[in-house]
Amino acid sequence: MNTVPSSTLPQRKGARRREDIPAEVLRGLNEGWLATVNLTEWLAIDMALLLRHVLRQLDHPDLEPILGSVADSLASAGVMQRIEGIGTALHTAFQAHPDRSVMVEALATHPADTVRQWANYMIVADPNLSLAERLSVTRRFAADEHFGVRECAWMSVRPFINADLEQGLALLRPWVRDPDPNIRRFAVEGTRPRGVWCAHISALKQNPDLGLSLLEPVRADPSRYVQLSVANWLNDASKSRPDWVRALCDRWHVESTTKETAWIVNHALRTLRKG
Repeated sequence: MNTVPSSTLPQRKGARRREDIPAEVLRGLNEGWLATVNLTEWLAIDMALLLRHVLRQLDHPDLEPILGSVADSLASAGVMQRIEGIGTALHTAFQAHPDRSVMVEALATHPADTVRQWANYMIVADPNLSLAERLSVTRRFAADEHFGVRECAWMSVRPFINADLEQGLALLRPWVRDPDPNIRRFAVEGTRPRGVWCAHISALKQNPDLGLSLLEPVRADPSRYVQLSVANWLNDASKSRPDWVRALCDRWHVESTTKETAWIVNHALRTLRKG
């Protein structure tokens, strides 16, 4: 297996516009030896080029014609469609391959965050997995050090949670009590009634009370990362059930007199204040 070169570039904040990304940084992103540091860099990646580099790095240039053509066909699709499409294609290519487990681990631990996102989708694409198994294998990505991998983690399993919402909510209840704030945040963000870059969960839009068992344990969470997700969950719900959100925030304000709950409630009501 070929090694990925180490980055000698200084730490960076990331360009605000694609045209301002330094050529050496863009090369590192497209060759897989640099991780992105912001959304601009993530959106700038040529995934077809990156996939070809990764296949060579992992000693599978034989799959370049097939997988490369899939990536090429997705070039005009949205970024999440490209990530899911490449992940699904990797699953198909390695479904019965003797190197599957080695390849999965190599992709899941790759230095490029986009490649780890492919790995997540590659794993959950297995139709034989139960919802519990999908959540279990996604946990490592939910706890990833990179923000982009964590975002793709909840997006990868959200459709399966939506398809079996009662079981999904039950399986996620222990997650909101986990010591890792990334895991707690995953459970909340992955069940937002409206969400971002994903389909809505109609049942939670109409009856947000179904998600209360996930929200109550984190109503005074010490992590701002989790607080923001809880507030956004409630803000989503306020667009279809303002009465429910107002009543819940009033109750929390009385029952939990912490600065954390106060911040969540204030941010949760931002849309209702505008109305």
